[in-house]
Amino acid sequence: MKKWLQLLLIAVISILVLAACGGDGGASSEPEEETTDSEKANEEEATESGDTFKIGATQIVEHPSLDAAYEGFQAALEDAGLDVEFAYQNAQNDQNNVKTISDNFVAEDVDLIFANSTPSALGALNATKDIPILFTSVTDAVDAGLVEAMDEPGDNITGVVDLHPDGIAKTVEFIDQYFPDSEVGLLYNAGEQNSVTQIEAVQAAGEGTSLTFAERTVANSSEVQQAAQSLAGDVDVLYIITDNTVVSALDTVVGVANEQQIPLIVGEPDSLAKGGFATFGIDYFTIGYRTGEMAAEILSGEKTAGEIDVEYPPEIQLYINKEAAEAQGIEWNEDWDDAEFIETE
Repeated sequence: MKKWLQLLLIAVISILVLAACGGDGGASSEPEEETTDSEKANEEEATESGDTFKIGATQIVEHPSLDAAYEGFQAALEDAGLDVEFAYQNAQNDQNNVKTISDNFVAEDVDLIFANSTPSALGALNATKDIPILFTSVTDAVDAGLVEAMDEPGDNITGVVDLHPDGIAKTVEFIDQYFPDSEVGLLYNAGEQNSVTQIEAVQAAGEGTSLTFAERTVANSSEVQQAAQSLAGDVDVLYIITDNTVVSALDTVVGVANEQQIPLIVGEPDSLAKGGFATFGIDYFTIGYRTGEMAAEILSGEKTAGEIDVEYPPEIQLYINKEAAEAQGIEWNEDWDDAEFIETE
């Protein structure tokens, strides 16, 4: 009987020992799982810290020229082969939105900010002195306070302006040559620094010509039509510079020009597609593309923003919309046969 008890006791002890060994085996597998999870985390971290860049794109308002510049900027980065995620924000021509957008980009710690317009660039620069800022569609970067000089960009900001040095002078010369002794109507938002700069340049270019000028200002796009109508009764030619507020409501100005048979001179080719008659303009896709090339140099570590001079557009030429000329009662001049022609959309 004692032998049976001894054997039973031995059997029970053996079972307990085997169970204990099995438990130890289960416990020993846990470090293996932890190691696997750690490896996965490392792999995910490596992926996230790879050559993927986030760019915050801030634009003051939606209109064809600014849209074309943004498209060119994206195209350049794609051609450079960079992996880029874009966060696009449109301020709807509201300065409060400009600040909020810029502050959010800084909070998100984006790798670079693309500022498409003077207000957008100023908003970005006020928000950060560390994140690189690339601007375009800016008329005068120096006068706006974005940089000290074209060849002295800021520590974290540079870009491509949208006003060729000869653009306004050539446009005023064109008006004086083909519409001499005209009263020229200027319509703009005095709250846009780029517009004030252009108007001053128009007035300076008009000195010594046969032209005189009449001005109307607006605060928002809803005032554009009424201001254009008030000008129409006093002027012989309308000249709409690249003012964001007015260009965003250009169709109303075109309607007034067509109805009153007044030549409508504009500041860039995209406004011709909306019904403007003529401009000495630039290609906004091209300046956006060049800005994107600068961004690629910065993101790839080749240069810093402070090492890249601010640039002018490469060239300008005469663009004309023949349909608009007819709609505005303009007699065709054979001198214009060599212009680049754009049709109304």
